Amino acid sequence: MAADVLVRLRQELPTLRPAEARIAESVLDDPAGVVASTITELAARAGTSQATVVRFCRAVGYAGYPEFRIDLAQATSRRAVELERSGIAEGEINETDTATDVVSKIAFHEARTIEETARLLDLDALERAAEAVAQASQVGVYGVGSSGLTCQDLAQKLSRIGLVCAAPVDPHLQLTSAALLDAASVAVGVSHTGTTVEPHQALSLARDRGALTVAVTNFPSSPLAAVADVVLTTTARETRFRSGAMSSRIAQLAVVDFLFVRVAQRRYDQTAAALKATYDAVQQRRLDQRR
Repeated sequence: MAADVLVRLRQELPTLRPAEARIAESVLDDPAGVVASTITELAARAGTSQATVVRFCRAVGYAGYPEFRIDLAQATSRRAVELERSGIAEGEINETDTATDVVSKIAFHEARTIEETARLLDLDALERAAEAVAQASQVGVYGVGSSGLTCQDLAQKLSRIGLVCAAPVDPHLQLTSAALLDAASVAVGVSHTGTTVEPHQALSLARDRGALTVAVTNFPSSPLAAVADVVLTTTARETRFRSGAMSSRIAQLAVVDFLFVRVAQRRYDQTAAALKATYDAVQQRRLDQRR
């Protein structure tokens, strides 16, 4: 399913030329204002020319500004309806927001991010990744920062159903792990921007060793995606107080869950046995079981 214009702009922003990127940022900052603007007014907003606006529209998949503005108007209308249903006036968090406002806005962003990620996810890519992981001799998962937490989650899930999976935290250990992969292995790199050095280096090395490589990123044209055989794309949105960093993690965790369940289904009998064995093994650590 095709992404709406705002999702597409966020994903393609890093690939645009500087003048085109300024136009995209103007649109993302105030989509409703741009809907009401002429091509001349948008060019003035972005400090560029009408011809550059036309080139920008073509770069993001439209014949010209009228078609772009129609799509933008539809996306803006949908967003207004979503905000109204969520009981919030606008999505950005500001310094005067109450605790209720903050909770409502973050819940709105994170729920919307999961819905958009699920709706726009390439299911053929998901199936290819799941099939490869289910049959892999070992899986390496690489990321740092908040994306590293996603890596730890995936490694824990896959390990619990009997797959050999590691998610090293140290960048040198990530490279060591990647260097030992082979054609029977899978390497997964996780980065919201797709420009983080560590997962890119690890995935590149794993690919050189013959492993199937999978990227989980918000930007399908990013450097990380370029070294991946399979790309699983999230649709998180950056906001003023870095709730984008929160929603990017939520989107990544959703993708990890999609992947894990499809892998588990392919190993149904082994999964059931492994889950029971691991559940039983930790029961003795529960306080209410001690006598």
